[in-house]
Amino acid sequence: MDIILVFQFSLLALIAISFLMIIAVPVVFATPDGWNSNKQYVLTGAAAWAGLVFVVGALNSVVV
Repeated sequence: MDIILVFQFSLLALIAISFLMIIAVPVVFATPDGWNSNKQYVLTGAAAWAGLVFVVGALNSVVV
């Protein structure tokens, strides 16, 4: 598989998770008892987002 395709798919995943987190995090904080019941989902999404930031940065240095 071409490295450019891997870069593009990881960038697409980063954008998709970013949009999902933009919607999901305020909804979780706005619902009563939302943080206590959905804390694991928010932290998992944040960890996936941070991991993808580093992956996209590393792939960007290889592609360019």
